[in-house]
Amino acid sequence: MARAENKETVGPAARMAAAVAKKMRLKKGLTQDQLGAQMGFTGAAISAMERLIHPVSDEMLVQLERVLGGGTGIFEEMRELVRLEKLPEQFRGYAPIEQKAVALWLYANHVVHGLFQTEAYARALIAGGYPEPTPERVEELVVGRMARKALFDRKQVCEIELILDESVLRRPIGDEEVMREQLGHLAECARRRNVNLQVLPLDAGLGGEYVADRGNLTVIETTVHDHVTYLEIQGESLLITDRTKVSAHRQRYAKIRAQALDPRRSLGLIEELAGEQR
Repeated sequence: MARAENKETVGPAARMAAAVAKKMRLKKGLTQDQLGAQMGFTGAAISAMERLIHPVSDEMLVQLERVLGGGTGIFEEMRELVRLEKLPEQFRGYAPIEQKAVALWLYANHVVHGLFQTEAYARALIAGGYPEPTPERVEELVVGRMARKALFDRKQVCEIELILDESVLRRPIGDEEVMREQLGHLAECARRRNVNLQVLPLDAGLGGEYVADRGNLTVIETTVHDHVTYLEIQGESLLITDRTKVSAHRQRYAKIRAQALDPRRSLGLIEELAGEQR
């Protein structure tokens, strides 16, 4: 159950959305129960949103736009801002850069990269984390993670390369059904024209050279064709713009790619592992 203490953690975008919703509700002469009925929520849920006891949800913003927006798009515009402030603090500075990126080069060696996660996989991963999040927080984070997928179908195409350590494909998250769906989704992503997906095999270090020992790596090409690096570990993040350092990261990524299976063999391995989940 939501608590009054939640008021202190509600961000400015959610506060603005609640204030605008209340003013527009009153202008239309609607009670909280009446507005809730039109939106598919209870009057108590509307009250909690307006009083900041329970921050406005993504679905509530969708319905507020439908019922109160009047074609203005005001609540639709607020959705992105509210989503952003609900993201983990260490991720907020990077999220807008990712959504505007021209190209992404990604290496993930623990779990499937967030951009490529299914909803079920993301929910199992987030809910199983530490500190244990509340069910409400799990849903907020899942919604935010799924919203990132808009990047795949953006009008201005983003070229995305992902290298997954083979251990990621073999590490079960959730249950067999979750993993089967996740592996199938990865196979679908690998077939996209703007996606290059490769797998770094478990035996990549047998030749005496292993360059993927420093963990996850994200290199971004921005709209002005600069390159930056994003690193995240143990709830902390670092956005690197120093050209010398970023150049080293790009070269390391190229070395990791050279040690990975080619895209066709990678897709074959993913499909094989998906079949094993049946």
